[in-house]
Amino acid sequence: MVVLTVIEIVVLIAGLAFFLYWTGSLLGKIATTLEAGDGLVQQIRDDATLIRPGLKHINATGARVSGALPLLYGYAEEIIEKVNPVPDRAAVARPASGTRRSRILDTVGFRG
Repeated sequence: MVVLTVIEIVVLIAGLAFFLYWTGSLLGKIATTLEAGDGLVQQIRDDATLIRPGLKHINATGARVSGALPLLYGYAEEIIEKVNPVPDRAAVARPASGTRRSRILDTVGFRG
């Protein structure tokens, strides 16, 4: 009985030692991956630092372009009407979503 108990304890300790070795190797792989990720995060941070000063210019340009869209869209509609006038359609042919121009003006925030 004593010999069987000693064998069971040895098997238990060997199993625990194998489990700890396996867990340690997995944690080592995770640590290596995290170190590589840290370098990537630092590179992204450095790139973002370079881009940040130009964001005000980019946003200002985008605001100008979005402000000009309703005017440009109106000019395009006038040109198309002159080139190819569309006859009046029946009420059935109107799209359920409304006219295209009104949606674009509302999206941009233009009140006309």
